[in-house]
Amino acid sequence: MTYTLAPSAAMAPAPDASRFLRLVLRVDSVSTAVMGLVLVAAAVPLGSATGMPVAFAVAFGIFQLGGAGCLALIAGYPVIPTALARTVVAVNALCAVGCVVTAFAGFVPLNEFGVVFLLIGALIVAVYTALQYTGLRRMTAATA
Repeated sequence: MTYTLAPSAAMAPAPDASRFLRLVLRVDSVSTAVMGLVLVAAAVPLGSATGMPVAFAVAFGIFQLGGAGCLALIAGYPVIPTALARTVVAVNALCAVGCVVTAFAGFVPLNEFGVVFLLIGALIVAVYTALQYTGLRRMTAATA
């Protein structure tokens, strides 16, 4: 009788279908937390540079810190729930649109640099949204 210690193909663990999504969520969480901290800690000089009112910058920064925490929690789940991944994609898409609307709607008195600042933010969030959507598609395709 011969015993082997090598695992068979049937016993090999399946690759983590959510690995890419988990990575993108973690990177998004860190970058969102950094931006939130910048908005809160540097609200006065940032307000001077962008035209953004200090109260708006602080509130936006706190919102981002909360969002960063949510992203980190979702990324840390052993299995990322599909509904939460879809929610992340939807919320990020809304945030990207919200940044564009805020840049041009005139309800925040932004100067030219402030408009560019928000448009760059919208672009970054749109990239994260696309990457997270790709990760969601990979994850759901692997479980289908």
